[in-house]
Formats: sequence, C-alpha cells, structure tokens
Amino acid sequence: MDGSQIVVSRPTNTNQDRSLHGLTRTLISNVITGVTQEYAKALEIEGIGFKAQLQGKNLQLNLGFSHPINFAVPEGITVEVPKPTHLVVRGIDKVLVGQTAANIRKFFEPEPYKGKGVRYAGEQIRRKAGKAAS
Repeated sequence: MDGSQIVVSRPTNTNQDRSLHGLTRTLISNVITGVTQEYAKALEIEGIGFKAQLQGKNLQLNLGFSHPINFAVPEGITVEVPKPTHLVVRGIDKVLVGQTAANIRKFFEPEPYKGKGVRYAGEQIRRKAGKAAS
C-alpha cells in the first residue's frame, strides 16, 4: 500500500493462488465501495393488506398471517420504509445487506399464481395459469 493505492499480488501462478488473488481483490474493492457509497437492496410487498412498518430497531411485517412478524434489524443495517409496500435495506457490508434482504424475502416468497409476497424491486415473477373451468 502506497498512499492511496492498495496492491494485491500473488506468490505463484497456481490455480488456487490465482483464485484467492481475485477473491481478495474483490473483497477489498467491495469494502471500499461500501464505505464510499452504501449498498442498497429494494424490496416490494405485493398483496392485499400486506405492509411493513418500522418500530424502533424492529421491522414489523403484516404478510397475511394470523400475527405480525417482528424482524430484528442487524447491527450495521438500516431499513427505510418510504411506503408501506416498499422497503430499502442499506448498509456498508455488501454480504450483510444481501443476506438481510434475502431473510426478509424468505418470510413470504412470491407465489406464482397471484404474485403475492415479498420480492426484489424489478424482479419478474413467472406466473402460472390457475385451474381452468371445463
């Protein structure tokens, strides 16, 4: 490291050293990018009566179950709820932002018949035809 540059080099040219070299370079790049501009994942909630709201450090999700789901937001992550059906997960750690968004999505994954559930913004859900009346 000299001043404003971080130099990553590998000791040999074997396959394992080359793959670890790329991994190390990418991890350092992700850390620098996360600090300079935060990572963000946007989620949409689709369904009648489905909504989200922040209560202190917890995220409360009403997803059609008999009870609301309280999700404890991990340390280092901020969740914004601009509308009750839209969420934005932000943080400096790319892996933690993606994992938190995936954990929220896992509560009610989009189903293929009506499209209800929690999806990433812009995600296309492949729809299936229901039972046809004969």
